[in-house]
Amino acid sequence: MTDPVVAVLGATGAVGNVVLNVLAERNFPCRELIPLASSRSAGKNISFGGREHIVREATPESFAGIDLVFSAVDSSVSRELVPHAVNAGAIVIDKTSAWRYEDDVPLVIPEVNPDDIDGHNGIISCPNCSTIQMVMALAPLEHVFGLERVIVSTYQSVSGAGAAAMQE
Repeated sequence: MTDPVVAVLGATGAVGNVVLNVLAERNFPCRELIPLASSRSAGKNISFGGREHIVREATPESFAGIDLVFSAVDSSVSRELVPHAVNAGAIVIDKTSAWRYEDDVPLVIPEVNPDDIDGHNGIISCPNCSTIQMVMALAPLEHVFGLERVIVSTYQSVSGAGAAAMQE
């Protein structure tokens, strides 16, 4: 897929903002960027790629003509809207917990298991942030030495609860 039309679902939220920043930092090639968010954010402007983009309301009809969607919304919103994106022909990289336990949805950390993307059915899921960091460190150890068991305690940051929680 060369120069896809890219949408960020949840573009005005905390995670969506980070997705946009990472895409910009990495000069991610896209023919067009479409920021999608709730009706509360529709009409706002966001900067990306040296241009201003008007945020559109995310609806089931929002995904026509979009090739790639980064989903950074609440899990319930992902469950509602992501199937519409897939039905419209988009590939969705979902950063929520909505699809992580579905048998036909690969759970991928690109630096660890990129081949698991093959054979997706339109949705590619991401593990939670603490899991990604841990697996990135453990994967080389597993490869060289093998692992029998890992016991983990995590203390999640408030950012996982979104922008409103961070403000509070």
